[in-house]
Amino acid sequence: MRRSRFILAPIAGLAAAAALTACGSGSDDPAADGEISVVTAFYPLAFATERVGGDHVSVTNLTPAGQEPHDLELAPSDIAAIEEADYVVYLKGFIPELDAAVEEYAADKSLDVLTAVDTIGYDSTQVFEDDHAEEEHSEEPTEAEEEGEHEHEELEGTDPHVWLDPMRYGQIGTAIGEGLAGLDDANKADYTANAEALAADLTDLDAEFTDGLAARTSDAIVTSHAAFGYLADRYGLTQVAISGLSPDQEPDSQRMAEVAHYVEENGVTMIFFETLVSPDIADTLAAETGAQSAVLNPLEGLTQEQTDAGADYFTVMRENLATLQTALGAA
Repeated sequence: MRRSRFILAPIAGLAAAAALTACGSGSDDPAADGEISVVTAFYPLAFATERVGGDHVSVTNLTPAGQEPHDLELAPSDIAAIEEADYVVYLKGFIPELDAAVEEYAADKSLDVLTAVDTIGYDSTQVFEDDHAEEEHSEEPTEAEEEGEHEHEELEGTDPHVWLDPMRYGQIGTAIGEGLAGLDDANKADYTANAEALAADLTDLDAEFTDGLAARTSDAIVTSHAAFGYLADRYGLTQVAISGLSPDQEPDSQRMAEVAHYVEENGVTMIFFETLVSPDIADTLAAETGAQSAVLNPLEGLTQEQTDAGADYFTVMRENLATLQTALGAA
């Protein structure tokens, strides 16, 4: 997959072109016309903003249904929306082209949601180092050891997928409410109440996951890319990702060998792929190891079919829970 790259001159040109169709900024008071315009980067940020803002906000999601947000390229109308918005909610580092546009046109009216939560890192080697430590006295070397002598492809960084931990997602909702209240003090009580209601729903969801996974017989989830670190961290699971933090990273043969060995040694029965990306790598590993493949949704976006069916963050997360229960022996 192709990821957008930011060059200052083209984006400046887009902004100039967009100005031909952009609306005037109007009053200096964002709430003067009775509605705050908010631009959000992708689905979970749009959903939280809609829940917290309620009838007081108009939310634009830059990532269309069915598109992987890592691949987002900003059109002139997107640049116009960012420049004219009263508030922008984004996640720094997730869409580099958007980061640059926010810095240029919305630095003083934006929220980077990573500032609202404690983040965790991702290190692709740790789980294999732990696995090898348990096997160091085995008589026969593993295939991965013979091929790579413990040399691993380094796939590291800060995991951006914070919304997959319901409690962190609730903190994001609180931060959005505070940001909106700063623009619209007259409706501060509504934003606070809506954020608290969202947090309460997310606390209930967290309890469902905790209870639903309590009787599991395995902790291991093998995923096509490293999108589930916060979910794993919250519920005591071990994520083993075939690729890195971005779904467009291709694993090398050493990585595939390591993951295949882990699957076989740990009795993993299901390899997870995502709704918005190709299942080919997961299917290949499943065929090689005798496991099955299934969807575990990182909720970076909804498909058009899901949108038409009325799916939302909560329905998809509950589908994820049911899938995990089956995969981990907790059904």
